[in-house]
Amino acid sequence: MGRAVQGDEPIAGLSAGRHHGNRHGRSAAARQAVLEAADDLLAEKGYAGVTIEGIAARAGVAKQTVYRWWKTKTAVLMDAFLQDVTEDLTPADLGDLCEDLRTYLRQLAEFLGQSDSGAVFRALIAQAQHDPVFAEDFRDRFLNEQRVRDRLPLERAIQRGRLPSSVDVTAETDQLVGPLYYRILVTGEPIEPEFIDRLVDGFLRRST
Repeated sequence: MGRAVQGDEPIAGLSAGRHHGNRHGRSAAARQAVLEAADDLLAEKGYAGVTIEGIAARAGVAKQTVYRWWKTKTAVLMDAFLQDVTEDLTPADLGDLCEDLRTYLRQLAEFLGQSDSGAVFRALIAQAQHDPVFAEDFRDRFLNEQRVRDRLPLERAIQRGRLPSSVDVTAETDQLVGPLYYRILVTGEPIEPEFIDRLVDGFLRRST
């Protein structure tokens, strides 16, 4: 077993030989450990219970190592969240618009309401309500890019001639994903498969 990180020391569970003494490799491993620790702690303790000290301890790194890359715990959580989003919220291309939409909306609902990353998202949204500087950063780094990902199924369908080019992609995408965010963030109502089916069926009736 390796040693806990102090500065650029290898993290626990990673042998020094794995990176062959490469400083960049050790730093990359430590950075990833910090991101995973931030995710785990938020899921366990909630936003208020997460501290830089706690993140460092969970990751097995020195506190100074965390501060080398991030100034605040919110910044750590933001980067952890963005890493998860890129992996989990890119719509699959199944070749059929109906299946693409049903699959993606179910994936989005599970991500927002049931995953650890969804808990990070809700914490970041709450932080944005009283931190204008962070709110702008959150929009720039997540919301704008996520809206691009959300539109992919409709844009692909237009390119294939499955939807008319006159479809307002932005407005229709908002009507598909908006109700999921509303239930997760406002009403707390469950998102059943039948609810998603109604959203997709309504879109197909008015757009095809």
